[in-house]
Amino acid sequence: MSKRIFILLIILMSLSLIGIIAIQAYYINDSVNNERNRFKSNVVTVLNNVSNTIEENEFEKYFTEYLSLDKEKKADEEAVSQLLIYRKNNSTKETLIYKSNVLQEDYKLSSSLFDIGLDSLDITNIIGNSTTEIYSNLESSDKDLKSPISKIIRSGTIDEAQKLSLEKSFKEVLKRTPVHKRVSEEEIRTLLAEKLTKYGINIDFEFAIYGNDLATKVHSDNFDYHKDSTYGVPIFYDENNRSLYRLLVNFPDKRKFILSGVIGMITLSIMFTLIIILASGLALYQLVKQRKISEIKTDFINNMTHEFKTPIATINLALDAIKNPKVIADQDKVVRYLSMIKEENKRMHAQVENVLRISKLEKNELNINKDRVNLHELIEDAITHVELIVEDRQGYIKTFLNAEKTSVLANETHFTNVIVNMLDNAIKYSPEAPRIEVYTENVGTNVLLKVKDHGSGMSKTAAKKVFEKFYREHTGNIHNVKGHGLGLAYVKRIVEDHQGHISVESEKDKGSTFTIKLPLIS
Repeated sequence: MSKRIFILLIILMSLSLIGIIAIQAYYINDSVNNERNRFKSNVVTVLNNVSNTIEENEFEKYFTEYLSLDKEKKADEEAVSQLLIYRKNNSTKETLIYKSNVLQEDYKLSSSLFDIGLDSLDITNIIGNSTTEIYSNLESSDKDLKSPISKIIRSGTIDEAQKLSLEKSFKEVLKRTPVHKRVSEEEIRTLLAEKLTKYGINIDFEFAIYGNDLATKVHSDNFDYHKDSTYGVPIFYDENNRSLYRLLVNFPDKRKFILSGVIGMITLSIMFTLIIILASGLALYQLVKQRKISEIKTDFINNMTHEFKTPIATINLALDAIKNPKVIADQDKVVRYLSMIKEENKRMHAQVENVLRISKLEKNELNINKDRVNLHELIEDAITHVELIVEDRQGYIKTFLNAEKTSVLANETHFTNVIVNMLDNAIKYSPEAPRIEVYTENVGTNVLLKVKDHGSGMSKTAAKKVFEKFYREHTGNIHNVKGHGLGLAYVKRIVEDHQGHISVESEKDKGSTFTIKLPLIS
């Protein structure tokens, strides 16, 4: 995968992820707003119902009392209206005559009913009567001479008309009454609780009645007015259909209640969004990791090819030399060339073995049996494997084995290979004559093994990645250091399998110090 395509893929995945998150956030916010609007609509409807009910109850109370009073008639004036309906059915030869009279009487009513300090109140009383008569074979000329075959007479006050007439007068008077005498807190609380429950709003509420934006005596104990969270509707309209009062209510747990209506949807939305984020993040991580592995493997193949190229060329040259009749006759030269072929073959074999070891370790197929061993003995054995190479380069390996307790549980073969790898690494990265020191010391219940060189060292970035498989610090196209980035990866896996820990301290051009910590056994 080319770098451009890789970057484009990451950008597209990131944009898709951001888009999904933005859509989910918009959807959640829209759902919460819809739930908030629905809650507001229900509350306002309830408040209007409660306001109307309170006014109706108040009027019914006073109207009932009014009907039970003895009204002193002081007729200022009377007005009478009459309705006459004449209808004849030609099929039955019957004539129906309907007469309706409405009498309006004005009264002076004592104001003791309202207790507002007025002497009297002008009230209009409406009385009505109606008559229905049915005649047989009645002609218009003699209708007054015959008796009807049926006659129905109705009379009395007209209640609904009376109510309409009285309501305006009552409202005009009652607006002068203090609001706390018109309605009680208990009545408001009962009505609000009943009607809110019908709309599924079962949470605590606080209420109050305000007049001209000022609090009245009618309010619950914990009511606190907030412009943004308090709902209100007019209450107690006057005769001109205007109101000086507002019935207000707020809900301390409104936010929880609104969220409870959409919490299930929000939870699922957040959960699936997190899954998408996690999946996308893992996908991006794997893409970056696979690209990195691809680059490392390319470097590994290049390094491996270079390292195999040299021994193969050496073996070919040695074989060609042996074929020379002059050389084949010289026994010493033949032995020398055969020795070179053997050594180069061993080197390639060792490189292949390292690859196989790592592969077996990853598959948990490498059999590691541990026994009690002396760490100092393993160190001395490992030094014998590399001391000829060090001497050949006019270098040295000095030991400072100061640990008094050195018994560890380890596999002799594999841990010897670990120490050899560390020493070999120190030799490789020493451009001049290798100068290597090996230290041991006891720290608590552990023993520390340090391998220090004075070679080329490494950068801090390289020091963090030096134990990764296939990793080698880039040196351009220069392959002046043998290796393929598997030795230290093998070392780390073996040390960890021995319940140990390995670390490195390094500075560019000043050398490196590798430290292994292993638990002691008694």
